[in-house]
Amino acid sequence: GMGQMLVEGGALEANLERAIAFIEEARERACDLLILPECLDLGWTFADSRNLAQPIPGQVSEILCEGARRSGIEVVAGVTEREGDRVYNASIWISKQGEILGRHRKINLLDIARDLYAPGSCLSVFESSIGPVGMAICADNFPESLDLARSLARMGARLIASPCAWAVDSDHDQRVDPYGDLWRGSYGALTREWEVSMIGVSNVGWISSGPWKGRKCIGCSLAMGPSGKVLTEGPYGEEAQELIVLDLELP
Repeated sequence: GMGQMLVEGGALEANLERAIAFIEEARERACDLLILPECLDLGWTFADSRNLAQPIPGQVSEILCEGARRSGIEVVAGVTEREGDRVYNASIWISKQGEILGRHRKINLLDIARDLYAPGSCLSVFESSIGPVGMAICADNFPESLDLARSLARMGARLIASPCAWAVDSDHDQRVDPYGDLWRGSYGALTREWEVSMIGVSNVGWISSGPWKGRKCIGCSLAMGPSGKVLTEGPYGEEAQELIVLDLELP
């Protein structure tokens, strides 16, 4: 399942309630795995993240782990992590038993995000109930940094999950300039080269603070199977909140 959820900047409690609702809906729709967006707790580049971010494990991860355990499904969630005086744009992969199987810290940070987040320093592949998997967050999968995901594939990952926050200008016209070519190109190159599957899940909603305040996240979540086959795409729009369910067999 692809949880294309609304994320509101700084609205920790409301965002977590939405995430839990998506986990419960995914269980009702017989999903084995739910992937949620980047920084779903506070929003990407939320200005006060440094004060509000939690450690992992911590309050935010515990709520998500308990949701996964109650529903009996695996969950990938993008969260804001604090360790000491550093803040990371992180993601966790949670087992059906509610345990954290793996963690990733975003490596390829946009210039505008470097004042807030510290870059991650490692990649990992781990066993989930669906096979060997890895995580790479949003811009980790830019064409110029695609070697990060290539390394995950080389390390044995058959599915790469990517929590994202795909944003456009407030006046972006989807009819004139359809969103997503960058990601289709990047995901396509990786899945064709390595016969892996890749799923990127973006939030929706307005960016309310930080350098990109006033831009909007618009979903368009993307699942691609081996050989570059587009399996499904999420709807476009700042209000296009939706759980997208697909069948995926790992190669």
